[in-house]
Amino acid sequence: MTAEPASATILLVEDEPAVKGLFAQALRREGYTVHEARNGVEALEVEKTIAHVDLLVTDVVMPYMRGPELARHLRAKQEDLRIIFVSGYVAPGDLGDHFALLQKPFVRQKLIEKVKEALGEGKL
Repeated sequence: MTAEPASATILLVEDEPAVKGLFAQALRREGYTVHEARNGVEALEVEKTIAHVDLLVTDVVMPYMRGPELARHLRAKQEDLRIIFVSGYVAPGDLGDHFALLQKPFVRQKLIEKVKEALGEGKL
């Protein structure tokens, strides 16, 4: 029995091009539709072109707009938006209990597990 391919749409926001590329590649391999942005301002523009975003995966510390500010803007438009913050500088609990936090550095498998958990798809 093979697993169903993933079908969620993810908005991935990361200011480090190499890191963003690795994240996007890992998520696409799982079957997710991934839209990429380099920062929060760009993410707001990209989001306008997407019918529905299931999950926002965003770095916390970025130029122009921090991840939490971006999340507030997007949640104001879409209350059911699920969010995973990614950071090497923020401790669990610093962002509140309503958000998932994935601390850098991490392995690909941890990213996939966190995404599946946030989307309610269970673990691999």
